[in-house]
Amino acid sequence: MDSRWLFWPPVAFAVIFLVIIIIFGLFSRLAFRNKKKDAGSKESYACGEDTYDNLVHPDYSTFFPYAFFFTLAHVATLMVAVIPVIALGSFILALFYLLAVVVGFNILFRR
Repeated sequence: MDSRWLFWPPVAFAVIFLVIIIIFGLFSRLAFRNKKKDAGSKESYACGEDTYDNLVHPDYSTFFPYAFFFTLAHVATLMVAVIPVIALGSFILALFYLLAVVVGFNILFRR
């Protein structure tokens, strides 16, 4: 019997999707559920502790420049490293990519 049809992407996706649904159903029966809710209590977030207003509200605005720098530097290095050096067109493509990275760094460090 030929079983190559199992490797056809829609069939493989459907089989894996069904397996995941079955596993999800089995584990959802084992998951903890809070059966009782106090009418006057706040929504709990961990171990039954009450929620409270934080004095500090952290955000990622200071993290973004570092993430952008990391992404530009590493993706540029990867792209330039894998461009073949056989043709002149690939060298021009690498220079164009590096120019785009320099523009990105200028936008990042413009402040």
